[in-house]
Amino acid sequence: MSQFQDLSILIAELLRSEDSEQVTTLNESIEHGLEPGAVALILEAFPIDDRVRLWRSLPLELHIEVLTEARAEVRHSIIKELSEVELKLTLAKLDNLSLIEWSDSLPEEIINEALRLIEKDELELYDQANAYEDDQIGRWAERKVVTLPFTISVEKAKGLMERYSYDAPEHIYLINKKKQFRGIVRYVDLLRAEPGDRLKSLALEHPVTLNAKLELTESIEALEHSSLSTMPVTDDDDTLIGEVDWHFALSTQREIYEARLMAGTGMDEGDDLFAPIIRSSKKRGVWLGINLMTAILASVTIGLFEDVIAQVVALAVLMPIVASMGGIAGSQTLTLMVRAMALNQITAGNRWALLKNEVGIGSINGLLWAVIIGGLAGLWFQSVILGATIALAIVVNIITAALFGVLIPIVLDKLKLDPALAGSVILTTVTDVVGFFAFLGTASLVML
Repeated sequence: MSQFQDLSILIAELLRSEDSEQVTTLNESIEHGLEPGAVALILEAFPIDDRVRLWRSLPLELHIEVLTEARAEVRHSIIKELSEVELKLTLAKLDNLSLIEWSDSLPEEIINEALRLIEKDELELYDQANAYEDDQIGRWAERKVVTLPFTISVEKAKGLMERYSYDAPEHIYLINKKKQFRGIVRYVDLLRAEPGDRLKSLALEHPVTLNAKLELTESIEALEHSSLSTMPVTDDDDTLIGEVDWHFALSTQREIYEARLMAGTGMDEGDDLFAPIIRSSKKRGVWLGINLMTAILASVTIGLFEDVIAQVVALAVLMPIVASMGGIAGSQTLTLMVRAMALNQITAGNRWALLKNEVGIGSINGLLWAVIIGGLAGLWFQSVILGATIALAIVVNIITAALFGVLIPIVLDKLKLDPALAGSVILTTVTDVVGFFAFLGTASLVML
């Protein structure tokens, strides 16, 4: 059974248990290897008062990790319930990466307090990370890595690692006196090597590095294609910044997926399952208002043809089919485009070819389904004209959906807007308006 299947069973067991039993069960699960990320998911499944109580019952060394793994709103819901003493003790234990993660989701006064309380070394690393933008890998690189001079012997390297009590890392990064990256050595290769061997002779051939200014999505893709579980991050002059690993790549990819999934409904991946009712109502209400405006636009289009609808009732029966076919066709193209743009597959060189391809698919599907729907409608209402009218509307709407399914995300991306957030709303409005106009407009010309 997978961890997530086990997790659902554990959450169900905890929800059925008394308070004291919950604490015991949760801590026993942690002793048996439950990861901080899984603990965070468990806390998110509880109302705010219960999650704060459970968080307080965790081993002290897990407090920061669990909060960092939690969603932004969940983290904030716990922190704002802490006493002044608890808050200070918690903030003082932050490391640079956790503070980077927290800085975008907590009030400025809490972040300023954290900056005052954290250790000096962590503060320096935090300042270094802040030199990069949120979407650059240099901001998120793990800066605490094992480095050794690339010219020293294996014997001296082992001595240095023992002197500084380094944990056994998977990789050791080689640098020169200017801290510029010079290679990677596997720790197992170091253990097997002769004492007199030089580290540079053990280095892996042609290691790939990530420029610190590289975007997160491109960095994740590079790590996906790497044969190593970690990759070094360097600046423009090859100075070693740190490393990123597959765990970071997976968690970031999950966040990107969740952000796009939630964005389609105007929500955020950091939203809390048990967020306060009033605040959640306000956030969702804004999106409902936006959708109302688009619905009004479609309704106005329908209102232009109320006379023909009143005389030919069958039009009102068939209108949802026109809108639905266009909406589905458009969402297929839009989803394909959003995914391709996330993978950096869309460029100026292939946009025109992609547009022709999608319009071609839309034309074939439009004609095919126009014949089927037109035939069924004609038989249903015993009207060839009505069948031909809806057939024409289906063709126009599906081709329009394919066309705008390509163009809308490209335009939104040019405007620095997330296609996953606004694309579906705009596309639905376009297909509704075009579909209704083509259907009702044609009907007003040929059926009255």
